[in-house]
Amino acid sequence: MEVTTLNDIEIISASKTKINSVDFENLTFGNVFTDHMLICDFKDGSWQKPVIQPYAPFTIDPSAKVFHYGQAIFEGMKAYKDEEDAVWLFRPEENFHRFNKSATRMAMPEVPEAVFMGGLKKLLQLDQQWVKKGIGNTLYIRPFMIATGHGVIAAPSHEYRFMIILSPARSYYSGEVKVIIAEHFSRAANGGIGAAKAAGNYSAQFYPTKLANDKGFQQIIWTDDATHTKLEEAGTMNVFFRINDTLFTAPTSERILDGVTRKSVIELAQREKINIEVRPVLVEELIAAAKNGSLKEIFGAGTAAVINPIVGFSYQDTYFELPQLEHSMAIDLKEKLTNIQHKLAEDTFGWTVKV
Repeated sequence: MEVTTLNDIEIISASKTKINSVDFENLTFGNVFTDHMLICDFKDGSWQKPVIQPYAPFTIDPSAKVFHYGQAIFEGMKAYKDEEDAVWLFRPEENFHRFNKSATRMAMPEVPEAVFMGGLKKLLQLDQQWVKKGIGNTLYIRPFMIATGHGVIAAPSHEYRFMIILSPARSYYSGEVKVIIAEHFSRAANGGIGAAKAAGNYSAQFYPTKLANDKGFQQIIWTDDATHTKLEEAGTMNVFFRINDTLFTAPTSERILDGVTRKSVIELAQREKINIEVRPVLVEELIAAAKNGSLKEIFGAGTAAVINPIVGFSYQDTYFELPQLEHSMAIDLKEKLTNIQHKLAEDTFGWTVKV
């Protein structure tokens, strides 16, 4: 392996690439990873020199605090390749700032911009052949940080590891998505860590989601923890509701993640002169709209899926099918958003950043 140092990042190049063994037409989301990864350790109160090295397992102490007290956060981002083979990021500064907000909430050190953004760009330059052209082809980016300090005393770690791994991706969800509105389980509570991208938020969803899967549903629309009357998120995505020709979505809070795709959909809808209201949406409103025919669409918005239409929902064992529309806001907004991401349409917002 060739070892070089570039802009304070040590680069250890893989001796050969795995790319020729990958079937890019049949990818399972998040299951195949590129040739390299970035590692940067926090020790003795400061961040050490970042290293880009071949993707591989690493050893960790069994008493590392990530295992015992759950200090773990992550982000989800994507890279895109345009028709001229240039690689682009989509609003990466939003992910960087949110990552550090999550770090602060979890009593973890903030990652410097030079490590996060500088390391990401170097990593993408090294593995740019893994980014494929065309709508639907992306490179999923997973920055994350874990507590690596040893010892089982219940206190924050003094050592951490920040990493970035890359995974070629196509569609996150396939087939129809049906959801159950939560009546008992909650994704997050006021004063908790719902607004952070903490690993524990997602593991806590697995059991109620499994119960929904057992009933033939793919996801859950979460409701507020106190009354279960307010609609909040759909699975791992922010959620939008179209009643007549108005879009509704819940405001961000201590319970609701400030999604990058969510805010992009809001800004895009405003540009397209779509009436959109950011306010609490009640379960009873949704049921009434479904019964009187004014509920036209529900869709989730997130980095992995971008926009994912929901075809129906269940509440208190009653199932409501959504109408099949000739003109769908969800599909139209997704097309406009993905065209910007892939540089097939003018980026009037300045969202895209060239690597």
